[in-house]
Amino acid sequence: MFAVRLHGRGGQGIVTTAELLAVAVFDEGAHAQAFPTFGSERTGAPVAAYCRIDDVPIRTHEPITVPDALIVADPSLFAQVDVLAGLRADGFLVINATGAPAAVAGLAGSPARVCLVPATAIAVRHIGRAVPGTALLGAFAAITGRVGLPALVRAIEERFPADVARTNAAAAREAYETVRATWTETTHA
Repeated sequence: MFAVRLHGRGGQGIVTTAELLAVAVFDEGAHAQAFPTFGSERTGAPVAAYCRIDDVPIRTHEPITVPDALIVADPSLFAQVDVLAGLRADGFLVINATGAPAAVAGLAGSPARVCLVPATAIAVRHIGRAVPGTALLGAFAAITGRVGLPALVRAIEERFPADVARTNAAAAREAYETVRATWTETTHA
């Protein structure tokens, strides 16, 4: 099983992001499960969402404490939440940032694979709003290979009306291509 934990703030679409990932994985023939956890339901409050990916049916439903990958929509959460808790030493870390947050500096030299992507800037350029989820999924697809870009685009097209889908798919594509052009297994923050 491949476990993904997503961190963001209320209003950033992190729950939808997890659901899109699960739908895309399911579209490719694998099993997937997505669900959120959050405290106060208000804009700006920390939100976590989870997605499990497997080749067999998934029976467990508890929060993911030892993720294979983390997707972080808001790097300011590193100062508020233990975002890195439980990340596998060889795990993937996709962060919506252009520079590595101080909390990630401790990963230098570790086998964790850190990918920084300007997802908010990409989202604003394509979508017109600071909703980085689809761009982060594009980056996730590029570094992990756990889901393909065509499946992500189909999931986006199924979820949103045509105009919204078009702009979100463009954000996912740009992030995917940007990361693919610069990513190597030895890339670290």
